[in-house]
Amino acid sequence: MTNNKFGQVPLSILDLATIREGFNEADAFQNSKSLVQFAEKTGFHRYWVAEHHGIAGVASSATAVLIGFLAGHTEKIRVGSGGVMLPNHSPLIIAEQFGTLTTMYPGRIDLGLGRAPGTDFKTARALRRDLHETVEAFPNSVIELGNYFSDGGNDGIVAIPGRGLHVPLYLLGSSTYSAKLAAKFGLPFAFASHFAPDELENALELYRSRFEPSDVLDEPYAMVTVSTIISDTMEEADFLATSGYLSFLNLTRGAPTPLPKPISNMDQHWSEYEKHALKHQLKYSFIGDQHKVKAELQEFMATHQPDELIVASNIYDPVLKQKNYELLYKIWGNKEV
Repeated sequence: MTNNKFGQVPLSILDLATIREGFNEADAFQNSKSLVQFAEKTGFHRYWVAEHHGIAGVASSATAVLIGFLAGHTEKIRVGSGGVMLPNHSPLIIAEQFGTLTTMYPGRIDLGLGRAPGTDFKTARALRRDLHETVEAFPNSVIELGNYFSDGGNDGIVAIPGRGLHVPLYLLGSSTYSAKLAAKFGLPFAFASHFAPDELENALELYRSRFEPSDVLDEPYAMVTVSTIISDTMEEADFLATSGYLSFLNLTRGAPTPLPKPISNMDQHWSEYEKHALKHQLKYSFIGDQHKVKAELQEFMATHQPDELIVASNIYDPVLKQKNYELLYKIWGNKEV
């Protein structure tokens, strides 16, 4: 397959407003502000933040509020949700929130939607979700939300701000369910292969083969999220990657923590089974120096042909995290590295 996507499609960032070991939420927000400003200056296409709740290392729970903060400190980069977990909220509330954001920052706000709770069962109950809602409720909520952004509102109910703004919707997923729904509705689709690699190929094939043109899109628009840890040397990249390994390990053990500092003795912290399982889950984490990561990304893009690549990078030091994205952008633009 020819490599006609690498470096030729938009490159974007996914952020969780990461809380680091030894720091707090205020530090996380300032780091996100610095990173989105860097992303805008450098030329990244969009900057998304994701809704999670009750996770010690993630500060992006009030997603719409954080988007407003980030958009308010930038001028042109698209800012949005990757995503808002729609079952946690009334569609009308989301329409009003993102209608407000779009009114404040016209032409810059994206509304990515997910179906998972983004948290544990107990916290999900505290969010006042209907924990017994059927699968069929999610498509209806997407339709209701879209109606609020239409010129006519939704069955006599209007979102103010919101009505007539046609805020762009994106469906997010880590399985084939949202791929099929995005195809049916003719919406852009983003797949979370940075933590759910197994269904990537099936999801993209289903989305593309079943896509029905809509007022939004004439043809499929597939976005894929991966992770990168890029540094000057292989050894430093492997060292930096241990923060993410420890974070995932703690989460899978049911004891999430702020993002740990990197360590040099990772094998003392996980079993062989845990190591194998996490390395598989993080299959699309591209770790190494610029040349290694570039070669791996070229192969990935040639194989999967996404229309946009979104990158999430779990690096403890904000300076080195920004350097990772700087090196990534140089790789993407085929500049000398």
